[in-house]
Amino acid sequence: MGPDGARRRAFRQGSWGSKPFVVFRLIKEAVNGSGGVGHSDAPVEARRAPSAFLSEIESAGVGLFWATNRAGLLSYISEKAAAALEKEPKDLLGLPITSLFSQTSIEEGGDTERSLRLTLRSQSKIEEQTVEICVGSGSQDEPALRRWWTISAKPHFNAAGEFDGYRGAARDITRDFETQQKVARQSQYDELTGLANRHRFNRKLASTLNAFKPTGRSCALVMLDLDRFKHVNDTMGHPAGDELLKRAAERLQSIIEDKGEVARMGGDEFQILLPDVDDRGQLADLANRIIHVVSQPYTLGGRRALIGTSVGIAIAPYDGIDAEELNAAVDMALYAAKEGGKGTFRFYSAELKDAALQGAIIEEGLRDALTLGQISLNYQPLVNPRSDDVEAFEALMRWDHPEHGRISPAQFIPIAEQTDLVVRMGEWALKQACHDALDWPGDRKVAVNISAKQFMTPGFVKTVAEALAESQLEPSRLELEITESVFVGDDENVDKTFASLKRLGVRLAMDDFGTGYSSLGYLKRAPFDKIKIDQSFVRGCTLSGDTNPAIITAIVALAKALGMQTVAEGVEAMDELELVKERGADLVQGYIYSKPLAQDKVLEHLGGSGPLFIPDGPPRHRADRMTMLRKIGLIHEDHYYDVMLRNISKTGARIDGLGGVPVGEDVVLDLGAGQLVVSRVVHSHDITQGLEFETPLISDGYSGLVTRHRVSPYALAEAGMPLKALDRGSYPMHIMQDQTRRRPPRFLQHEL
Repeated sequence: MGPDGARRRAFRQGSWGSKPFVVFRLIKEAVNGSGGVGHSDAPVEARRAPSAFLSEIESAGVGLFWATNRAGLLSYISEKAAAALEKEPKDLLGLPITSLFSQTSIEEGGDTERSLRLTLRSQSKIEEQTVEICVGSGSQDEPALRRWWTISAKPHFNAAGEFDGYRGAARDITRDFETQQKVARQSQYDELTGLANRHRFNRKLASTLNAFKPTGRSCALVMLDLDRFKHVNDTMGHPAGDELLKRAAERLQSIIEDKGEVARMGGDEFQILLPDVDDRGQLADLANRIIHVVSQPYTLGGRRALIGTSVGIAIAPYDGIDAEELNAAVDMALYAAKEGGKGTFRFYSAELKDAALQGAIIEEGLRDALTLGQISLNYQPLVNPRSDDVEAFEALMRWDHPEHGRISPAQFIPIAEQTDLVVRMGEWALKQACHDALDWPGDRKVAVNISAKQFMTPGFVKTVAEALAESQLEPSRLELEITESVFVGDDENVDKTFASLKRLGVRLAMDDFGTGYSSLGYLKRAPFDKIKIDQSFVRGCTLSGDTNPAIITAIVALAKALGMQTVAEGVEAMDELELVKERGADLVQGYIYSKPLAQDKVLEHLGGSGPLFIPDGPPRHRADRMTMLRKIGLIHEDHYYDVMLRNISKTGARIDGLGGVPVGEDVVLDLGAGQLVVSRVVHSHDITQGLEFETPLISDGYSGLVTRHRVSPYALAEAGMPLKALDRGSYPMHIMQDQTRRRPPRFLQHEL
């Protein structure tokens, strides 16, 4: 076999396919040798078709061939290459080589792009570079086809050493490229939702944090999962669960748009990366919007499903410098949000670590609390605001721990709901409340909260019937307060349970009305006797410009049209009482009438002063103040003082510990963890001062308050402190106490 035959066989077997530069000499021979298209300096019009030998190589499938002159214009293109572009060779000769390809080339194995034009201009060798070629006009009548070639080329120099153009080969790799792209996409994107997957997102998070470090930029990490998703998956089937995940992903993407990246991390867990965002006010608004939009009902296979979501938020560099730290922080924030009752958001704080430990202690103690008699019931009156007569009492759990004292229901109820303890505690509360109510004079009712888990427990109706039978309480005196979370998933069983309860003769109340997103539909389905207007609509309803009065009016009108009573919850000030009374609320519940009372106090009140509860509270609503006792810092001029924080609201605080502080003085409170609050002294007496904040604090999503912005760890590092995520410490103290004080302190520091 001659040399040419050996070459042909080698090409057919593919042994030269990975060595494109072997063909360059052959191209040169074909283009510039005998019978070729002539020297590259010859006019473009003089170029002719390739030799029969080159045509044979091309037909063997080894490649497609081209050449340019020193100006980058096509001086040669093979018949097959032109045909792949749906052109005639004569129509392509003289065109810039770059006009055949997109302006960018994609480097295999990565996402980066670089300019092909720049590569050609550098007169350097091109090796296996993947490019997208232009096939078709791209018009509406003739849409362009996406094809992919790998091109390889070598610069050609004449005898004088001058650059004389490129000699190159190309290979159509469209099928392989699209397969590789599909595989690559599957490795980086979630197949079900199309969002980034865990692998891609974690890589993006790590690279973003590393890139932001040199300039001290921030980014927020948001984490959420779907409350009650498992119930929908179990009752409606996995196809419905998959569809729900896709729809939830679409809603998230519509909220975030191009402001960040959304990823499905697995199961019903999602994360969102938001570069250059550290304003906790902005993030709180975003979290509330996510909760609202994701929690809207879904129609799956003709059935309605309602889920919720809980959101955790952590921000770099404040809560974590690297990806591992930030992920741990946001995970802890999400856990805290779920423990707070779901359907809420939480910012990460250093205190959450202690809270997690405390939660484990509470769960362990809660298991024995009922048996040891540590759980009791208190009762808060529901009062007719026109007569001040109490018509019912709501039963509320209290836990007196022998070591930790009274533990708030806000702490132990969410923990109970995470376990089966809530069912056992709910059954006990139901029976105890019925027994206690039997001792009340008259026909006053007792309202008992029923968790969704307890409501869906097989035998729940039987438990209610047993509680009534054992106590001999009239069924009409028992009210079951239910939230709309009971409606998730199994519509048929929910409707059956409601029908059975009504046959027993008990009353039903919808609790927290207005905080969900499908309450009107539930009112149509369920036989409720009462609607409780959530306290979030009552608090601050008398402030100028507040829209809550209109909402209260609408709820009352709706209830009256449906023949239901209304209860305004959380009323604390006289102006709030007057407003809800004027808007037509039937009953009022809140501190304006009474805090929850133990059974003996209830009997004492009903048997002594009678059924009337006289309203008593501040004349006007004021911003909620949280009473606390903790040491913080105060900065004034060149000095750092220790003070005791007594209470705090969004707009101000009361502190103790300093003497000689004049009214009108500007100071800065250091709340710890990089939270500095510019304040003005508005009251000062002895060692106590009242402060007004220049910028209001915001909610942390639960019961705490935080600043919108914090001192950056990078700023602290510049001042000489180690670069690390912020903990609960007071940072400026360490910096300022090392400085030479230019003036003596103006305030007198008292011992705390």
